[in-house]
Amino acid sequence: MAFCINCGTRISDKAKFCRSCGKAQGTGPEQSQIIQQVQDGQSQENQKDRVMAVLAYILFFVPLIAGTYKTSPFVKYHTNQGTILFIAAIVWGILFGKISAIFAVLMGIVPGLWFLKFPLSIVEDIYWIVPVIFFIYGIVNAVQGKCKPLPLIGRITLFK
Repeated sequence: MAFCINCGTRISDKAKFCRSCGKAQGTGPEQSQIIQQVQDGQSQENQKDRVMAVLAYILFFVPLIAGTYKTSPFVKYHTNQGTILFIAAIVWGILFGKISAIFAVLMGIVPGLWFLKFPLSIVEDIYWIVPVIFFIYGIVNAVQGKCKPLPLIGRITLFK
């Protein structure tokens, strides 16, 4: 799969136009040069874009405030991924907090559920590992100049 040079939307390799912004996706010398610079990571703009893409995972709002997500499809892609990851991590934390509370109440009410205390404490300790793994995966892709979606949540698009 390829990405639109103008807006960063995922398009098929043989697409002539972006289905999102309508920009022509030919293989003219100008577009080939831009694609090559992005792939090689040689341009200074590309280095700045990578820094902003990494910041999109650490502090997702920085590219939004700076407006760089509007000028670079690469930054837009990673800003979208970072924002989705932030929202998913909050939902993940709330979900596990509620499940934890329910089991704590059940263990207080039903005396036979004491055996769940140890597995539940392990789950409570490691539930944050999933968002951290996604976070690291996203940063590694941004540093390498790749636009790979995050597992499970990477197909969600907030910024078009």
